[in-house]
Amino acid sequence: MIHPSAKIHPTAIIEDGAKIGENVEIGPFCLIGENVEIGKNTVLNSHIVVKGITKIGEDNRIFQFASIGEDNQDLKYKGEPTETVIGNRNLIREHVTVHRGTVQGGGITRVGDDNLLMINAHVAHDCQIRNRCILANNATLAGHVELDDFVIVGGMSAIHQFVVVGAHAMLGGCSAVAQDVPPYVIAQGNHAGPYGVNIEGLKRRGFEKNTIHAVRNAYKLLYRSGLPLEEAQAQIETAAKDEPALSLFADFFKRSTRGIIR
Repeated sequence: MIHPSAKIHPTAIIEDGAKIGENVEIGPFCLIGENVEIGKNTVLNSHIVVKGITKIGEDNRIFQFASIGEDNQDLKYKGEPTETVIGNRNLIREHVTVHRGTVQGGGITRVGDDNLLMINAHVAHDCQIRNRCILANNATLAGHVELDDFVIVGGMSAIHQFVVVGAHAMLGGCSAVAQDVPPYVIAQGNHAGPYGVNIEGLKRRGFEKNTIHAVRNAYKLLYRSGLPLEEAQAQIETAAKDEPALSLFADFFKRSTRGIIR
């Protein structure tokens, strides 16, 4: 189950049944469980534990002392065969922990593609991280958190369970996030509140001026118009018919269960 081109350090332990792909590198003192699958060109530096039913995609790099797919910390968890899925081209730095899902939460903790999880970040059970997100040092996600594309979570920030953070949102450092954060919004503080639109992030990602203007207007409807939330949402959804970027708001509103930061 180990591809002939894989490079395995003699001190690493690879349990029978593990699937190790083409050109994978596994460094000293790593432990790879029997139900683990690692895709081609992925590199595990050293002292890394990958357990449970865990699938790691291609071209990832995982740094020393990370733990992927370990038993979660939910007291309801009784050892059920839940999963952890890591996509492609992720950079997972030292001491990051990603825990497997729970039966009650859908059974899968998922990290998408092209994400950066910096030192000591924690991804709890049943979290769903999409693509191109950044979790800075010591960022903590409680169970069932959803991060949409291009979310940035500042260092030392903590996100309450079941919170949804919309695409292109940015959470300032040391924030405590207890409610859902709409797309494009900057939030910070304890408890985190709206601070503005992530304009610089949108510019770096190539958004057109008219699209950024539409996003600003949507932000004003939510936070500065004085309208009831339901009416502001309705106006944003109407505007989304002419500006596709605003459709992220409509999708976000449908998934929001904890109420949005205001």
